[in-house]
Amino acid sequence: MHPKLHHLFFLKKNKKHQRKPLAIYLRITVDGKRAEVSTGKSVERNSWMPRTGRMKGSSKNAKRLNNDLSLIEFDLLEAYHAMVRRKETITALSLKNHYLGVEEEPRMLVDIFQQHNRRMADLIPKEFAAGTLERYKTSLSHTIEFMMWKYGAADMDILRIDHDFIAEFDFFLRHIRGCSNNTTVKYLRNFRKIIRHCIANGWLKKDPFVMYRAKIVQTQRVFLHEEELRALMNKEFSIARLTRVRDIFLFCCFTGLAYADVRKIGPQNVFTDQDNRPWIAVNRTKTSNPSNVPLLPAAFRIIEKYQEHPYCKAKNRLLPVLSNQRMNSYLKEIADCCGIRKDLTFHTARHTFATTVTLNNHVPIESVSKMLGHRNISATQHYAKLLDKKILHDIQPLFLKY
Repeated sequence: MHPKLHHLFFLKKNKKHQRKPLAIYLRITVDGKRAEVSTGKSVERNSWMPRTGRMKGSSKNAKRLNNDLSLIEFDLLEAYHAMVRRKETITALSLKNHYLGVEEEPRMLVDIFQQHNRRMADLIPKEFAAGTLERYKTSLSHTIEFMMWKYGAADMDILRIDHDFIAEFDFFLRHIRGCSNNTTVKYLRNFRKIIRHCIANGWLKKDPFVMYRAKIVQTQRVFLHEEELRALMNKEFSIARLTRVRDIFLFCCFTGLAYADVRKIGPQNVFTDQDNRPWIAVNRTKTSNPSNVPLLPAAFRIIEKYQEHPYCKAKNRLLPVLSNQRMNSYLKEIADCCGIRKDLTFHTARHTFATTVTLNNHVPIESVSKMLGHRNISATQHYAKLLDKKILHDIQPLFLKY
């Protein structure tokens, strides 16, 4: 479907010279958006027919003016059909420029992407987390790398982005960069946001993602079973940094906090309820959703252990958290020391809280969802699917009944 074009000639008032003839303008309307062009012609108000957009009468002046307007109309339609034939994006402004012979500056993909990222940076931390911006920066980097691989150019006009571009980008991420299905889909979702921005601004008429189909596949989440958690708790380390990292990891196992959250919490995040039980309250860095978690004794002991630590006192933090990269590196060493054959990350700790610590001990899923700061319970239900022990416990009464 081509965009609908409407046009009309109208008189524009001149407030300074009200007695002089009025200028005739051409109004171009495409899909409800307008642009105006001066015809360079003028006429007395009482000689003009607004309904037909022409001068009254059959005088030589009227015939000459009306003929000129018809030629303008013809040139406009020629410009419109030329853009249709070339499959160009037609807006009121682009048609006006084409009619006037004005060369439009191409809108370049990288520039639009960079503008998006700069705007996102300005909205941190109110609207976005710093990690979200980093993912978009990585997406831009992969986009440039893809264009160099496929087209031999580091940038391109957004009008060249079509379904083939998306399909080839998908192939590049999976087979050239070696990304997993879920990583590929996430990068393309980031890219799709940029495309939607272009469509919303009228720079693109067709969505190149229309026929693209790819879904996130639920992966098996890694968590510690009770025996593994106990082994980690009881392990004595001779190296202080390993003890420190192990303690912070355990704190996340007992609170469900993500790395980004545990790194920023301070004494101001701890409060006591009416029964004098300690809680920790934090707005999740990733989603800004509130998360209030009762502090189990094991978690509270870890806070007390580090309250006099120089880093905690200097930074007003509860725990001396290192960079994520260093923490994860030490966790690999800790797993080896404890005989745990799993990848220990702070995601593992959060998953352990959701499964082994809470759901497996019959904490209702609604409460677990609230403590994890999930927007809805469906995000938490995935954890419940992981627990064979809980299934056996829940179904136990049926063995007696049937």
